[in-house]
Amino acid sequence: MDLGPWPQIPRAQADACAKRVAEIQSTFHDEVDMWDTTMVSEYADEILQYMGELEVQTMPNPDYLDTQAELTVNMRFKLVDWIAQVHMRYHLLPETLWIAVNIMDRFLSKRAVSLEKVQLVGMTALFIAAKYEEIIAPSVEEFVWISDKAFSREEILKGERIVLQTLDFRVSSYCSPYTWVRRISKADDYDLQTRTLSKFLIECTLLDHRFLRAKPSLIAALGMYSARQILGGDWDAPFIFYSGFTAEELDPGHIFLLEKLVDENFAQCSICLKYASKKFLKASLFAIDWAKNNYTTLTQPGVEQKMLMT
Repeated sequence: MDLGPWPQIPRAQADACAKRVAEIQSTFHDEVDMWDTTMVSEYADEILQYMGELEVQTMPNPDYLDTQAELTVNMRFKLVDWIAQVHMRYHLLPETLWIAVNIMDRFLSKRAVSLEKVQLVGMTALFIAAKYEEIIAPSVEEFVWISDKAFSREEILKGERIVLQTLDFRVSSYCSPYTWVRRISKADDYDLQTRTLSKFLIECTLLDHRFLRAKPSLIAALGMYSARQILGGDWDAPFIFYSGFTAEELDPGHIFLLEKLVDENFAQCSICLKYASKKFLKASLFAIDWAKNNYTTLTQPGVEQKMLMT
């Protein structure tokens, strides 16, 4: 069995979690709403199976930073934060941000890039993602302007060709975590507060290189699980059924998220500033405050191991 990105989980426990998920999925009664055309219930199982195959195909190399001589963990953080800032500046669709970061990570998994070209890679990735996902995408001239003319129109277009050729033009096959969040949200009848908070937490994973190992379906489950933890909810059979993950499998990632939230500089990143607005129910402020009040308790010696053994 694939243990995923969390080496903290022993194989025996991972196998036990998989067995529990299988049992719940075989016995849980899914109340299918045939009139909800957005869920295409008659094809849901086949679609989810296909999405599961696609998410494996579009995973970056989780250790690519080790092969980049001039790119560090902190530089990747700043690059993703800049992409998120530009994404917010142009009011682009949520999926565009995920596609852009996925394109960037997959490209950097295959090509070594000098420090002076790193921002060009990020900009080109967002340019490609916007052209694919948006109805009206920002023009190349706007990207020249947003970079303060650090790169010319010709450099951006050349970068676009290089990135697409390196990825064999595989852009449309990526499915962001939001696709799975929509399904998991059935477990709590699409609760707005939980879903909004989960979206913030899910986007936070973009900034942490440790989540490069996690597939979008796991990221989605982690975001919903962490939101439920923060709001005092549980992770019962419906959530396990729709997500495919138990609480034990999600606890290590939950701790990673809390580590990020309590970082004194994290509150100033673009994603936190975006989710601090009333439009997003001030989700980032609420989550950061909760993390600071609970992180020490949850990470005391023995507590995390107890969470895993629960």
